[in-house]
Amino acid sequence: MRQVQRKHFGQRLNDRFQAYLLNHAHGLFSSLGRLTRSPFTSAMTVLVLAIAVSLSGGFYIGVANIQQLTGNLESSNQMSLFLHDNVTDAAGQKLVEQLRQNPSVDAVKLITKQQALDEFKANSGFGDALNALEQNPLPSVIQVQPKHTLESNADIETLMAEFKQLPQVDFVQVDMQWVARLQTIMTIASRGVMLVSLLLGFAVTFITGNTIRLELQNRQDEVYISKLVGATNAFIQRPFLYTGFWLGFIAGFLGWLIVTVMLLILESPVEKLSVLYNSAFELLFLSFGEFLLLLTISSALAVCGAWVVLHYQLRLLKPE
Repeated sequence: MRQVQRKHFGQRLNDRFQAYLLNHAHGLFSSLGRLTRSPFTSAMTVLVLAIAVSLSGGFYIGVANIQQLTGNLESSNQMSLFLHDNVTDAAGQKLVEQLRQNPSVDAVKLITKQQALDEFKANSGFGDALNALEQNPLPSVIQVQPKHTLESNADIETLMAEFKQLPQVDFVQVDMQWVARLQTIMTIASRGVMLVSLLLGFAVTFITGNTIRLELQNRQDEVYISKLVGATNAFIQRPFLYTGFWLGFIAGFLGWLIVTVMLLILESPVEKLSVLYNSAFELLFLSFGEFLLLLTISSALAVCGAWVVLHYQLRLLKPE
């Protein structure tokens, strides 16, 4: 007898679970159908949301590309040792061997006067003008890469002072101040993107909430009837929440599409500019994980906006 009762209880539980799933599935797809029945209004709302999402995603990927471009500069403390004019290539090479013995140095490279001139001709476009000069005006340079253990400014400055004492060296250059300024600019840009994204997120929430409020007013009679037959607020608000979800989901996808198309348009000129500067820079696109995150955030903000409006409006709507 108990086994029969347990069987019936399990069957009822299973039936309720299936009914729960069917109810949610009906709400999910019926809300999508309602959006398609008013295509112009739905398209305008989704387009506005997509522009907000694409702006946020575009700022994010823009900063990511700039960070990629400046990443090597930020992590480099490379020094340039400019040698006196009377230092020959052989003496410069001897100094390179001496510097390699320094325990604070990771790598050393000598650029002779002729190599510097050839490189300048190739990159500057002033080759003909330089041929008119009687002698090479460029000095020999030794590029020194300190070890990564030297991360503080004090360590770098100590090493610079040591190099300045060398008789072959005219002066030492490491533009740490410029690197520090670049790092500060990137920090400001990152925080600016975060603040703008926050504001655009609020915009997505408010626009969705207002759209759901108008939809609720249009279906006011339907809500009254549902309340009269005993439907709970959770049951009534379910299709509206799914409407908010679809608005956010479609807007997130369109936002990603807008960002991707913009990057594809910019990709070719950016690559040409990169080649002109002898760089292997490649434009970053949103990864698959970032695409999913964009969809999730956009959908969640839209559902949140819809829920807040429904929670407030349904308490006010009372059938007479």
